[in-house]
Amino acid sequence: MENYILEVCVDSVESALAAKRGGATRLELCANLVIGGTTPGYTLFEQVKEKTGLPVRVLIRPRFGDFLYSHYEYEQMLYDIRYFAQTGADGVVIGSLKEDGTLNEEQMRGMIEAAGNSGITLHRAFDVCADPVVTLQRAAELGVDTILTSGQEADCVAGCELLRRLVQLSAPAILAGAGVSSANIAEIAKITGAHAFHMSGKKLCLSGMHYRNERVHMGLKELSEFQIYRTDETEIRRAVEIL
Repeated sequence: MENYILEVCVDSVESALAAKRGGATRLELCANLVIGGTTPGYTLFEQVKEKTGLPVRVLIRPRFGDFLYSHYEYEQMLYDIRYFAQTGADGVVIGSLKEDGTLNEEQMRGMIEAAGNSGITLHRAFDVCADPVVTLQRAAELGVDTILTSGQEADCVAGCELLRRLVQLSAPAILAGAGVSSANIAEIAKITGAHAFHMSGKKLCLSGMHYRNERVHMGLKELSEFQIYRTDETEIRRAVEIL
Protein backbone atom coordinates (compact mmCIF):
# COMPACT_ATOMS: atom_id res chain seq x y z
CA MET A 1 0.00 0.00 0.00
CA GLU A 2 1.38 3.43 -0.97
CA ASN A 3 1.02 6.68 0.96
CA TYR A 4 -0.50 5.06 4.05
CA ILE A 5 -0.62 6.66 7.50
CA LEU A 6 0.02 4.56 10.58
CA GLU A 7 -0.71 6.76 13.56
CA VAL A 8 0.23 5.26 16.91
CA CYS A 9 -1.48 6.52 20.05
CA VAL A 10 0.99 6.89 22.93
CA ASP A 11 0.99 8.31 26.44
CA SER A 12 4.67 8.12 27.35
CA VAL A 13 8.10 8.83 25.89
CA GLU A 14 8.87 5.12 26.12
CA SER A 15 5.86 4.23 23.97
CA ALA A 16 6.61 7.06 21.52
CA LEU A 17 10.14 5.79 20.97
CA ALA A 18 8.90 2.21 20.52
CA ALA A 19 6.38 3.44 17.95
CA LYS A 20 9.11 5.28 16.06
CA ARG A 21 11.41 2.25 16.04
CA GLY A 22 8.52 0.13 14.77
CA GLY A 23 7.90 2.46 11.83
CA ALA A 24 4.97 4.68 12.84
CA THR A 25 4.45 7.60 10.48
CA ARG A 26 2.70 9.81 13.05
CA LEU A 27 1.88 9.90 16.76
CA GLU A 28 -1.24 10.85 18.64
CA LEU A 29 -0.10 11.98 22.06
CA CYS A 30 -2.34 11.75 25.10
CA ALA A 31 -2.25 10.98 28.80
CA ASN A 32 -4.12 8.18 30.56
CA LEU A 33 -4.63 5.96 27.53
CA VAL A 34 -6.08 3.27 29.80
CA ILE A 35 -9.25 5.41 30.15
CA GLY A 36 -9.38 6.41 26.51
CA GLY A 37 -6.92 9.28 26.74
CA THR A 38 -6.91 12.80 28.13
CA THR A 39 -4.90 15.94 27.34
CA PRO A 40 -1.18 15.31 27.93
CA GLY A 41 1.11 17.49 29.99
CA TYR A 42 3.22 20.13 28.29
CA THR A 43 6.52 18.57 29.35
CA LEU A 44 5.54 15.18 27.93
CA PHE A 45 4.70 16.82 24.60
CA GLU A 46 8.02 18.64 24.48
CA GLN A 47 9.94 15.45 25.31
CA VAL A 48 8.13 13.39 22.66
CA LYS A 49 8.71 16.02 19.96
CA GLU A 50 12.37 16.30 20.86
CA LYS A 51 13.09 12.57 21.22
CA THR A 52 11.16 11.25 18.20
CA GLY A 53 11.10 13.98 15.57
CA LEU A 54 7.83 12.48 14.30
CA PRO A 55 4.69 14.46 13.45
CA VAL A 56 2.58 14.66 16.61
CA ARG A 57 -1.13 15.34 16.92
CA VAL A 58 -2.19 16.10 20.47
CA LEU A 59 -5.43 14.89 22.04
CA ILE A 60 -7.47 17.66 23.66
CA ARG A 61 -9.80 16.03 26.16
CA PRO A 62 -10.04 17.50 29.68
CA ARG A 63 -11.61 14.47 31.32
CA PHE A 64 -12.89 10.93 30.97
CA GLY A 65 -16.50 10.52 29.88
CA ASP A 66 -18.83 12.10 27.37
CA PHE A 67 -18.12 14.96 24.96
CA LEU A 68 -20.67 17.43 26.32
CA TYR A 69 -18.40 20.15 27.67
CA SER A 70 -19.10 22.95 30.11
CA HIS A 71 -18.01 26.54 29.60
CA TYR A 72 -15.04 26.00 31.92
CA GLU A 73 -13.95 22.81 30.16
CA TYR A 74 -14.20 24.58 26.82
CA GLU A 75 -11.97 27.39 28.13
CA GLN A 76 -9.41 24.80 29.24
CA MET A 77 -9.43 23.18 25.81
CA LEU A 78 -8.93 26.51 24.03
CA TYR A 79 -5.95 27.33 26.24
CA ASP A 80 -4.37 23.92 25.66
CA ILE A 81 -4.94 24.07 21.90
CA ARG A 82 -3.25 27.47 21.66
CA TYR A 83 -0.30 26.23 23.68
CA PHE A 84 0.27 23.08 21.61
CA ALA A 85 -0.27 24.89 18.30
CA GLN A 86 2.26 27.56 19.25
CA THR A 87 4.88 25.09 20.50
CA GLY A 88 5.07 22.83 17.46
CA ALA A 89 2.18 20.39 17.44
CA ASP A 90 1.45 19.17 13.93
CA GLY A 91 -2.23 18.90 14.78
CA VAL A 92 -4.82 18.65 17.53
CA VAL A 93 -7.40 15.94 18.09
CA ILE A 94 -10.70 17.46 19.20
CA GLY A 95 -14.43 16.89 19.42
CA SER A 96 -17.50 18.35 21.09
CA LEU A 97 -21.17 17.33 20.96
CA LYS A 98 -24.49 18.84 21.96
CA GLU A 99 -27.05 17.06 24.15
CA ASP A 100 -28.88 15.71 21.09
CA GLY A 101 -25.77 14.05 19.65
CA THR A 102 -25.11 16.67 16.98
CA LEU A 103 -21.76 18.36 16.58
CA ASN A 104 -21.29 21.43 18.78
CA GLU A 105 -20.31 23.62 15.88
CA GLU A 106 -19.78 26.74 17.97
CA GLN A 107 -17.22 25.04 20.20
CA MET A 108 -15.64 23.20 17.27
CA ARG A 109 -15.28 26.46 15.34
CA GLY A 110 -13.59 28.12 18.32
CA MET A 111 -11.16 25.24 18.79
CA ILE A 112 -10.28 25.13 15.10
CA GLU A 113 -9.63 28.86 15.13
CA ALA A 114 -7.39 28.45 18.22
CA ALA A 115 -5.39 25.76 16.39
CA GLY A 116 -4.28 28.17 13.67
CA ASN A 117 -2.51 26.29 10.90
CA SER A 118 -2.31 23.00 12.81
CA GLY A 119 -4.04 19.91 11.43
CA ILE A 120 -7.44 19.01 12.83
CA THR A 121 -8.64 15.51 13.71
CA LEU A 122 -12.21 14.99 14.89
CA HIS A 123 -11.81 12.21 17.45
CA ARG A 124 -14.16 9.42 18.43
CA ALA A 125 -16.83 11.81 19.60
CA PHE A 126 -17.78 11.05 16.00
CA ASP A 127 -18.53 7.46 17.02
CA VAL A 128 -21.22 8.54 19.47
CA CYS A 129 -22.82 11.24 17.32
CA ALA A 130 -26.43 10.85 16.17
CA ASP A 131 -25.85 10.95 12.40
CA PRO A 132 -22.37 10.11 11.08
CA VAL A 133 -23.00 11.22 7.50
CA VAL A 134 -24.35 14.63 8.50
CA THR A 135 -21.56 15.03 11.07
CA LEU A 136 -18.93 14.17 8.45
CA GLN A 137 -20.33 16.83 6.14
CA ARG A 138 -20.46 19.47 8.86
CA ALA A 139 -16.94 18.60 10.02
CA ALA A 140 -15.63 19.02 6.48
CA GLU A 141 -17.29 22.43 6.21
CA LEU A 142 -15.67 23.50 9.50
CA GLY A 143 -12.19 22.58 8.28
CA VAL A 144 -11.58 19.16 9.85
CA ASP A 145 -9.02 17.24 7.76
CA THR A 146 -9.22 13.85 9.51
CA ILE A 147 -11.92 11.84 11.28
CA LEU A 148 -10.84 9.13 13.72
CA THR A 149 -13.56 6.48 13.82
CA SER A 150 -14.34 2.83 14.45
CA GLY A 151 -17.44 3.06 12.27
CA GLN A 152 -19.61 3.71 15.35
CA GLU A 153 -18.97 0.23 16.71
CA ALA A 154 -16.84 -1.15 19.54
CA ASP A 155 -13.99 -1.81 17.12
CA CYS A 156 -13.05 -1.34 13.46
CA VAL A 157 -13.82 -4.89 12.41
CA ALA A 158 -17.42 -4.56 13.61
CA GLY A 159 -17.63 -1.10 12.03
CA CYS A 160 -16.17 -1.99 8.64
CA GLU A 161 -19.36 -1.45 6.66
CA LEU A 162 -19.86 2.12 7.86
CA LEU A 163 -16.12 2.78 7.53
CA ARG A 164 -16.32 1.71 3.89
CA ARG A 165 -19.21 4.13 3.27
CA LEU A 166 -17.38 6.96 5.01
CA VAL A 167 -14.20 6.39 3.01
CA GLN A 168 -16.25 6.65 -0.18
CA LEU A 169 -18.00 9.83 1.00
CA SER A 170 -15.18 11.53 2.81
CA ALA A 171 -13.48 14.82 2.12
CA PRO A 172 -11.69 14.54 5.49
CA ALA A 173 -9.43 11.49 5.59
CA ILE A 174 -10.93 8.55 7.46
CA LEU A 175 -8.53 7.31 10.15
CA ALA A 176 -9.68 3.82 11.12
CA GLY A 177 -9.10 3.27 14.82
CA ALA A 178 -10.13 1.08 17.79
CA GLY A 179 -9.03 -2.53 17.89
CA VAL A 180 -6.63 -2.19 14.95
CA SER A 181 -3.77 -4.69 15.17
CA SER A 182 -1.31 -6.49 12.92
CA ALA A 183 -3.74 -9.43 12.98
CA ASN A 184 -6.61 -7.53 11.34
CA ILE A 185 -5.17 -4.43 9.62
CA ALA A 186 -5.05 -6.15 6.21
CA GLU A 187 -8.71 -7.19 6.49
CA ILE A 188 -9.78 -3.70 7.58
CA ALA A 189 -7.87 -2.12 4.70
CA LYS A 190 -9.34 -4.54 2.15
CA ILE A 191 -12.96 -4.13 3.24
CA THR A 192 -12.96 -0.38 3.89
CA GLY A 193 -10.49 0.98 1.36
CA ALA A 194 -8.92 3.07 4.12
CA HIS A 195 -5.31 4.22 3.84
CA ALA A 196 -4.99 5.67 7.35
CA PHE A 197 -4.94 3.58 10.52
CA HIS A 198 -4.74 4.36 14.23
CA MET A 199 -3.50 1.87 16.81
CA SER A 200 -1.72 1.76 20.16
CA GLY A 201 -0.06 -1.65 19.81
CA LYS A 202 0.08 -1.75 23.58
CA LYS A 203 1.22 -4.61 25.74
CA LEU A 204 0.94 -5.13 29.48
CA CYS A 205 4.15 -4.55 31.42
CA LEU A 206 4.55 -5.40 35.08
CA SER A 207 5.70 -2.77 37.55
CA GLY A 208 9.27 -2.91 38.73
CA MET A 209 8.12 -2.54 42.33
CA HIS A 210 9.21 -5.40 44.61
CA TYR A 211 7.31 -4.20 47.67
CA ARG A 212 3.56 -4.01 46.95
CA ASN A 213 0.60 -3.06 49.12
CA GLU A 214 -2.22 -4.25 46.89
CA ARG A 215 -4.93 -3.27 49.38
CA VAL A 216 -4.60 0.38 48.31
CA HIS A 217 -6.03 1.76 45.05
CA MET A 218 -5.26 5.22 43.71
CA GLY A 219 -8.15 5.16 41.23
CA LEU A 220 -10.48 2.55 39.77
CA LYS A 221 -10.33 -0.73 41.70
CA GLU A 222 -10.49 -2.61 38.39
CA LEU A 223 -7.05 -1.25 37.48
CA SER A 224 -3.93 -2.62 39.12
CA GLU A 225 -1.39 -0.09 40.38
CA PHE A 226 1.33 -2.55 39.37
CA GLN A 227 0.61 -2.87 35.67
CA ILE A 228 1.66 -0.44 32.94
CA TYR A 229 0.67 -0.44 29.28
CA ARG A 230 3.37 0.39 26.74
CA THR A 231 3.49 0.34 22.94
CA ASP A 232 5.05 -2.85 21.60
CA GLU A 233 7.65 -2.02 18.96
CA THR A 234 7.31 -5.49 17.40
CA GLU A 235 3.54 -5.12 16.97
CA ILE A 236 3.96 -1.78 15.21
CA ARG A 237 6.64 -3.23 12.93
CA ARG A 238 4.36 -6.13 11.98
CA ALA A 239 1.57 -3.71 11.04
CA VAL A 240 4.01 -1.63 8.97
CA GLU A 241 5.24 -4.70 7.11
CA ILE A 242 1.66 -5.68 6.28
CA LEU A 243 0.81 -2.20 5.02
